[in-house]
Amino acid sequence: MRRTAIVLCLALCAAVVFSLHAGLTFYSPRTVFAALMGGEGADALIVTTLRLPRTAIGVVCGASLGLSGLLMQSVTRNPLAEPGLLGVNAGGALFVTFGVTVFGVASLAGIGVAAVLGAVSATALVFSISASTGGAGNPATTLLAGFTVAALLASFTQTLLLIDETALETLLFWLSGSFSDRPIGLLQLGVPLLLVGAVGSFLLATPLDVLRLDDASARSVGVNVGVVRLAALGLAALLAAGAVAMAGPVLFLGLVAPHLARRLTDGALPSTRQLIVLSLLMGALIAVLADILARIIVAPGEAPMSAVLALVGVPMLLHLLHRRKGLAA
Repeated sequence: MRRTAIVLCLALCAAVVFSLHAGLTFYSPRTVFAALMGGEGADALIVTTLRLPRTAIGVVCGASLGLSGLLMQSVTRNPLAEPGLLGVNAGGALFVTFGVTVFGVASLAGIGVAAVLGAVSATALVFSISASTGGAGNPATTLLAGFTVAALLASFTQTLLLIDETALETLLFWLSGSFSDRPIGLLQLGVPLLLVGAVGSFLLATPLDVLRLDDASARSVGVNVGVVRLAALGLAALLAAGAVAMAGPVLFLGLVAPHLARRLTDGALPSTRQLIVLSLLMGALIAVLADILARIIVAPGEAPMSAVLALVGVPMLLHLLHRRKGLAA
């Protein structure tokens, strides 16, 4: 596992360096180095104010979504679980749309704060609905509540956008999900949430290992299944909220990264601690590579991030559905 983590770290570093060079204009290493050392001119401005922030945000966003997806899949025992199922994306989108249409929020920082509040509020609503139906400890009930809340909040968002078409123009760049044109100051939202999520995940690693068994077996060895599940889902929501605040709704990363991380492990049943590290690195690597591809595959334009991630995410989703069908048969 250590060798795999080192390889992923090196690959991530190489992707970050290449990201600073690649774009509509490919800069030489000398130009990039001079820009990072405080150089002046148009090229230095592009590197330091455009490419560096989007690369840093891509790393943090990808790591957050990768770990968020791992936590959701672990506690629900559902390989298809990802942050969108908790209504995180829908909650963030609704609060941002409401902030823009009602309160006139225009800054990216304001949009980011609204996204975090919306994502966390949506997750709290999901937990409340699940608990009120007596299924707080039931993964299926929680996922069903999340899907229902996501659909409801998405319909509210669409209604607000139909009422105020000006808001649609303002929010189009954010609703599409992208790392471009984001101020680096948004990392002040994303990085603390990532640190909290990572530390909390390591603290829950041992109970999550036990939770791979059925609930009765986990309780028999002293694990408080309900508390562990709610704590892990709460961390997953915070991680995804930070990513949504920085980049908008980014699809498939939370689904793909944990599965690819599992495929890279040496053992048949890797520990949760190993998967935490690998999911963080894999999510960050996928995000940076997808961002690079989005810049160059339709140059001089830029492809939507969701379309690039769908090239990997959709085949992975179909493969998982096919495998589950085969197991059921």
